[in-house]
Amino acid sequence: MKIAVTPRLGVGGSLFTIDQWKSIGDVLAEDVKVEFTTFKQLYIEINEAQYEDTKHKLEESGLEVYPTGFFSKNLIACNFCRGAEEAGLSIAIQLNEIVAGHAVPSPLKVGYAGCANATSEPLFKDIGIVKMKDGFNVYVGGEGKSIKAAVAQLLFENVPESRLLPIVQHLISQFQALGKKKEKYARFIQRMTIERIKETC
Repeated sequence: MKIAVTPRLGVGGSLFTIDQWKSIGDVLAEDVKVEFTTFKQLYIEINEAQYEDTKHKLEESGLEVYPTGFFSKNLIACNFCRGAEEAGLSIAIQLNEIVAGHAVPSPLKVGYAGCANATSEPLFKDIGIVKMKDGFNVYVGGEGKSIKAAVAQLLFENVPESRLLPIVQHLISQFQALGKKKEKYARFIQRMTIERIKETC
């Protein structure tokens, strides 16, 4: 079976340590190839019978393990260069907990940036969150991997922290319930319309 592996969120971004690389090497068979994805995950093949043991060993070294395929990916975040508090590391960690690993009609990418520089390119993700001075801006329908690439549309502006997680949870649940099989999220937004999405949140 194939699993997705990524470092835990923190200041400095998704950086692998030497010990983490060693942990990954320890659980791999000699002939296994490792794929580095565009959304900062490593895809590795493991023996399905050893999944729980492998997952435990990787998590002990500070790595997160997620399913591959038609699931929502772990949060794609910036490097929190403005510091954990100012860039909103704590809310990013909470976002990651609610967005990662949900079965969805098509792989779903959620991006987060701790300031308006948006270095993690959240506006080219399916759902993008940018921390602003007075709250969070939420964008939907970005498409970065296509000859028809498109910038996400602003859904909500200056969302308070208390409302952010419920909004993102609703967007994922809505895609699960109403998305068509293999339908990209950008097309889902076009079909549903931004106005209807906004009304239901």
